[in-house]
Amino acid sequence: MMEPYPDIEIYLADVVHSALNEWLANTLDAPPLASAGKGKWRTQGTCQGHTVPVLLVEKAADGFASLWLDSRHSPWQTDQEAAQYAAEALQTEIRCSLGGWHPGDDPDRFWQVLPDGREGPIQWPDSGR
Repeated sequence: MMEPYPDIEIYLADVVHSALNEWLANTLDAPPLASAGKGKWRTQGTCQGHTVPVLLVEKAADGFASLWLDSRHSPWQTDQEAAQYAAEALQTEIRCSLGGWHPGDDPDRFWQVLPDGREGPIQWPDSGR
């Protein structure tokens, strides 16, 4: 079994707060997101008894919002796994990095997951939407 990522970050094409709050409540028992400044929202959930801080930053990259779970204790081992669940639950396109980045790696290689289940590697921000 692989080591879980130290945190999870996924990018959401569309953010519907009611749907996102419901998903976070179901997966992390988190209360609704609360405003934390211009375009930023926070909440805190739990997973297996561990606190999971959550930060949503609207329009973080190319119109996508960033959803960051600042904990290794989330229901998902990797960003890609979280993206697959989020795309289905939120019915929106989700993007994430292709694993940990190392010097020499292509920083623009991302994984795209569509609500219909299609997924694959993309170049971002160069890929058209």
